[in-house]
Amino acid sequence: MKKNMLWLLAGLALGAQAELKPEWELGMGVGAVDFPIYRGAEERRTYVLPTPYVQYRGKFLRVERERVRGLLFRHDRVELDISVNGSVPVKSKDSRARQGMPDLDPTLELGPELQFHLYYDERRHTNLDLRLPVRAVYAVNFGRFDHVGWIHHPLLNLDLKNVAQSGWDLGLQLGWLRGDRGYHAYFYDVAPQYATATRPAYSATDGASGRQFTIGMSRRRGDVWMGAFAKYDDLRSAVFTDSPLVQKRENYSVGFAIAWVFAKSEKMVEVSDD
Repeated sequence: MKKNMLWLLAGLALGAQAELKPEWELGMGVGAVDFPIYRGAEERRTYVLPTPYVQYRGKFLRVERERVRGLLFRHDRVELDISVNGSVPVKSKDSRARQGMPDLDPTLELGPELQFHLYYDERRHTNLDLRLPVRAVYAVNFGRFDHVGWIHHPLLNLDLKNVAQSGWDLGLQLGWLRGDRGYHAYFYDVAPQYATATRPAYSATDGASGRQFTIGMSRRRGDVWMGAFAKYDDLRSAVFTDSPLVQKRENYSVGFAIAWVFAKSEKMVEVSDD
């Protein structure tokens, strides 16, 4: 989840119309995020961490602040990219609902993302995309990767560039999550040996995992990039809301970041939707 928040921070700059830009840029800054320790938790966590800024504008491969684009397939209206997400480790002693249960390892989510460009104007100031990522979920512990399940996260993404000629770009995302039995079990199962008078045993099923709405703003002025986001997380439609580990069915995450670009290539390339 921390990774997800940092990628949101690092991925809010949405770009501009066709122009010449450096083939690659590198920068570093600082970001702060505040979010629940896991989806549905009552406890929260705040991080202040270094935030990298990376851009690579290759002909067939593009590395942006939030994802790798066009790695597998790219066309005017369709792309097949790589989708990455994750969550932070959770110490059960820090969670009232999980007291006495095993800790949660951090997770890595990795898989393909099919993206359809539903609409964009001629100047590329407005883009509407349908993104269909499917990711395998791995619990990571000292280099060991244990596959725990799958997550599907279809979403609509709207980019509005240079809103009201302010120099700020606006991004809006509405997404629905669906997980398999293994993914839900990792976070929300209560095995019989960990059941208590106030925490009954629970076994999750596959199905809906809730929905999310995210709004982000960013701008680039010279070698300085800045951005902020807020995300609303709604678990009311999730199949695991009866789990005793779900304390809140609605929650939010927020963050901001600023970064300075300190290196860029001399080679310039033409980009249309950076």
